[in-house]
Amino acid sequence: MDKQVLEEAFKFHGHICWASAVGVRAGLAALRQLGVRRTGTSGELHCVLEIGENHGAQCFADGVQYATGCTLGKGNIEKAGWGKLALTLIDKKNEKAVRVSYKPGRHKAIAESAFMTKRGQGIPPTDIPEKEAMEMADIVWDAPEDEVLIIGPVHPHAWGDDFGEIMGLIPCDNCGELVSRVYLRVVGKSHMCIPCSGYER
Repeated sequence: MDKQVLEEAFKFHGHICWASAVGVRAGLAALRQLGVRRTGTSGELHCVLEIGENHGAQCFADGVQYATGCTLGKGNIEKAGWGKLALTLIDKKNEKAVRVSYKPGRHKAIAESAFMTKRGQGIPPTDIPEKEAMEMADIVWDAPEDEVLIIGPVHPHAWGDDFGEIMGLIPCDNCGELVSRVYLRVVGKSHMCIPCSGYER
């Protein structure tokens, strides 16, 4: 596989790590299975990540975002919150999807790497020599696909109508900051952002 893709993904993520490498491989595999290309808009693909909050290996998400083009900023990615290294990529136009998950066929080698030993000692990933970090990432990048990924069958996935982006930013009557119009709340005769309004949502 093209190592440049991996290196660019690490730049996007901020450091070298095995979970980002798995995320890139999983994202690329999902694109291939669906027969689609990386998206540049919010209307083509949607990704459901199964990662949760505050657990190791969440770096998987940045690898998936880089590979698929599904990003937080485009609003076409979401988290299921299950604490798993897996994704479902949905081709909205053709209403089909595929699930790809991490298979721990090389996980023992990752856990025993110099990089992970240092991470276990509390050393930040950016303070570990790049050579050691790349040796660890290569464990999953260079492995046969069936040792690191489980690729499910492509299956139908109804999407329904997309309402598209709701355009327009309006200043909050209280703080003056611009707010997407759908997030304004009415308080008396004022239109306020959620924090100023006192509403929770």
